[in-house]
Amino acid sequence: MATEGSLNPEVPVSAAASSRMTMDLKPRKAVLEALEDITYGSIAGVVGKYIEYPFDTVKVRLQSQPDHLPLRYKGPLDCFRQSIRADGFLGLYRGISAPLVGAALETSSLFFFEGVGREVIYSSGLSPRGIDLPLSSLWLTGAFSGAFTSFILTPIELVKCKIQVPETEVGGKARTPLKPLQVIKDVYRHQGLRGFWHGQLGTLIREAGGCAAWFGSKETTTRLLRDFNEKRANSEEERAQMRAAPLPLWQQAVAGASAGMAYNFLFFPADTIKSRMQTTPISESTKHSTFVKEGAALWKQAGLKGFYRGCGVTVLRSAPSSAFIFMVYDGLKKYLPMQ
Repeated sequence: MATEGSLNPEVPVSAAASSRMTMDLKPRKAVLEALEDITYGSIAGVVGKYIEYPFDTVKVRLQSQPDHLPLRYKGPLDCFRQSIRADGFLGLYRGISAPLVGAALETSSLFFFEGVGREVIYSSGLSPRGIDLPLSSLWLTGAFSGAFTSFILTPIELVKCKIQVPETEVGGKARTPLKPLQVIKDVYRHQGLRGFWHGQLGTLIREAGGCAAWFGSKETTTRLLRDFNEKRANSEEERAQMRAAPLPLWQQAVAGASAGMAYNFLFFPADTIKSRMQTTPISESTKHSTFVKEGAALWKQAGLKGFYRGCGVTVLRSAPSSAFIFMVYDGLKKYLPMQ
């Protein structure tokens, strides 16, 4: 005999039982959403990292040129040429193992914490559930996401940057390429656990501001393109179909590319200072190297131009990388939902 609240369609479910079922589904839905963000964000991050890593290597090498020596590279193309001549094209992928882990952690964390930020806004009553958040809130959730992610990202970027610097300095002696485990051991031996967060302020500024622009620009461009498409519709029915369907792939790519370019350009000076701090030789004490002192030294050496070394190549590589990240993530969420 069926009891109240059973799945027998002939037996009505009481309001209390229905409420309990709804409450039981909420935690499950939240867990599945978090799992989607982590899993699909990780996959998207790895894809994006393979696309951008050679450009990132060039960017770090341009940023980390020492103050006391003549500039080794004339620009991005010269850096590419010298790097390929010295190590071959695969040399531009040196040290990618740690960044792949970092990319998976970074991108999954960004989408996860951005989702947490949205939930905070909904739970606080600042915006009703069931409708799209205003763009100002989406920029805010992006900053929230970037700030938390920066603490995960700094140690990974520190290892990456130390591996990416050239094997030789101008007139210097060649050294054996560093390995991630070797770098980790050396950092811990010389600087302790705290040493892994050297350059944290630079990462925090870059991620909080940059991710506000990353998520905000993507959503802003998406809505502009959607409005543009709907204005060209011939009927209300066609407009409704457009609202329900995702943007064409090329427009998704444009929205993702605009996000990556905004992220990298707006806070590039903070990233330059961070890279300089993190490429200091491990054996040298870094306790006196602060974000402000490093920035002042760079200003004295090269002026404003010094803060934007490698900016062009970084913005260039961020366009396809970010486009693929959002397209992969959104595509997986749409076609392989876990809920």
